[in-house]
Amino acid sequence: MNHSHGQTILQDLRWRYTCKQFDSQRHISEQDLNTLLEAIRLSASSINAQPWRFIVIESDAAKQRLRRTFEHQHQFNQKHASDASHIILFAHKPDYNRKDYARVVDQSIADGRVIAADREQAFGGFIFCQANTDELGNNASWTRAQLYLALGNTLHTLARLRIDATPMEGIDSDAIAAEFAEELQGYQCDVALALGYRAEGQDDNAHRPKSRLPIEKIMQRL
Repeated sequence: MNHSHGQTILQDLRWRYTCKQFDSQRHISEQDLNTLLEAIRLSASSINAQPWRFIVIESDAAKQRLRRTFEHQHQFNQKHASDASHIILFAHKPDYNRKDYARVVDQSIADGRVIAADREQAFGGFIFCQANTDELGNNASWTRAQLYLALGNTLHTLARLRIDATPMEGIDSDAIAAEFAEELQGYQCDVALALGYRAEGQDDNAHRPKSRLPIEKIMQRL
């Protein structure tokens, strides 16, 4: 890797932090938003399952709907529903099945990755999903893990774009499921991501030094 590219990656990761106060007057450009959404679409997942849906909250009406879901808990995150430029609901399918994977296989055929004659053979990877599915058809722990791969990719992309973000597990999943039932289509949202731009001079977290465990405490090279 080019040394300058490596330094750029580290600068991006050192720049980002969890934003605590967004500037409600600043909005993400359509160009940057489209770049971000395509980066999310390109996220990796086990067996390329893509067991996810992403609901992009951007209109005032949608933000008001999201604000309502904070009425009973996690009110400390409610302000982000108003102040952030956008909020993305990250949702996973808790009962991913062969029919869901068939969409992936057929898309692979359409994209030229798999030839039509090998369609049945392409289902071989589905064994990894089956291994993580209980007798009731639930595999939420596996599909949620795939979703967090997309979340990590999103955070890095945002850092490259110099867009601030706040991952929020502090949401009312049941309230979101009820409020956005039509959009979620049975997918489960346990985490959301607020994004926009930090309110300069109003976010105490902005100037705190980044803190991580020393590399020798968490890594071993053999």
